[in-house]
Amino acid sequence: MSGSNLSDVSAAAAPPPEAGSAQPLGLTVHSLPPAGAAVAAAQKSRHARWKMLGLLLVCAAPVIASYLTYYVVRPEGRRNYGELVQPQRPMPDLVTTSLDGQTASLRALKDQWLLVSVAPGACDAACQNHLYLQRQLRESLGKEKDRLDWIWLVTDDAPPPAAMAPGLRQATVLRVDAAPLAQWLQPASGHALSEHLYVVDPMGNWMMRFPAGMDAPAAAKAKRDLDRLLRASASWDTAGRAEKP
Repeated sequence: MSGSNLSDVSAAAAPPPEAGSAQPLGLTVHSLPPAGAAVAAAQKSRHARWKMLGLLLVCAAPVIASYLTYYVVRPEGRRNYGELVQPQRPMPDLVTTSLDGQTASLRALKDQWLLVSVAPGACDAACQNHLYLQRQLRESLGKEKDRLDWIWLVTDDAPPPAAMAPGLRQATVLRVDAAPLAQWLQPASGHALSEHLYVVDPMGNWMMRFPAGMDAPAAAKAKRDLDRLLRASASWDTAGRAEKP
């Protein structure tokens, strides 16, 4: 009898398996579920991430471009009068008090270019000269002056001279604690904090310090720096606060 016939007889004679008995795993290959939906979902997720990244780059591009223009792409031979602060220093969250006793945060000054002076309330001749030059610098910007705020940070409790009040109508005068302020703004070596004018960008970063002992000719050089800063940021910065009456 052939081998194939014996196999057939044996298979026919074998009793059927009982229900519930353990059976060996078969070797049948089953097809996987369709993967098209999963692939499409992954592609959609990647596309959304790239779209979000692109949107962030588009929003940040004007700011990045303006800073590249000012800091990197400079005409040959051009020199700043003001000293660039590198790295820039973010504005701290200091408590400020107005001359009429209203308290706020220093960070409330953000969203505007700031030209800052620092001095005690008694305001000696050098302090008054700085305030005068601040006012003149701002006024000299013409229609762009609303993009620059004139700030005097008073470092003690002394009241400013009453005779100065009319000239300070366009200024923002705020009292701050001198010690933490000196951790943010700093003078050049060998000079006092009150000897400089400081420039703060609309994002709240201290980014430039004008040299001590500024006079009228030096103020003209400072104006050129301010003009360049305002031009470089024209695509993303606008006047943030209404001019004081």
